[in-house]
Amino acid sequence: MQLSGKDVIEAHYQTGEITAEQLDHPAWSNSKPIQITRYWSGETAPPERHAEARIIWTTTSLLAHFKCNQEEPLVVTQSPQTGQKTIGLWDRDVSEIFIAPDPNQLTRYFEFEAAPTGEWIDLGIRNTAAGRNTDWAFQSGMTTASRIDTDLVTTVIKIPWSLSIPKPDAGNEWRVNLCRCVGRDPNRGYLAWQPTGAPVPNFHVPEVFGRLRFV
Repeated sequence: MQLSGKDVIEAHYQTGEITAEQLDHPAWSNSKPIQITRYWSGETAPPERHAEARIIWTTTSLLAHFKCNQEEPLVVTQSPQTGQKTIGLWDRDVSEIFIAPDPNQLTRYFEFEAAPTGEWIDLGIRNTAAGRNTDWAFQSGMTTASRIDTDLVTTVIKIPWSLSIPKPDAGNEWRVNLCRCVGRDPNRGYLAWQPTGAPVPNFHVPEVFGRLRFV
């Protein structure tokens, strides 16, 4: 699949340690915002559901920063648990990043989600001819933090380097997609930076992931 310049995110290296809780760290301003404005189908979503994301990397981790317009009631649990991953989190309001560290093996990728409540989930995925296999026990060591303001939710997902997600070198390229789930049925929104074009809402189409270039 041939990708264009519009399908490339440049993740800039930052010196020093940055935590998920540093939602307003100056390093974020050094990264170009990526606009998330379309549904999974490719149809443009209304502005009140748009989001933007920025990605940076450090010696220890990859970090994704989301700013999400929030003009409708939040879809969140009233009793969040943040000490372990929340299965089914995708049925609530979440920001998501999908990454495939080996661009030559798109059947192997990872999914990370974070909710405004601080809940999270990390999953290892492998697509096979027989279907999608999910490693529910995958443990990335991810951390997340969020802030809810008037009509805006800010979230950071921090993913440490590991054997599964090894630290890249400058110039490396991975594959990536950035997504958002917002609202309630029947008007629930499934937004994707790179729309998947699936017949029903589905983010698990790694063939359409864009490129993440480390600079």
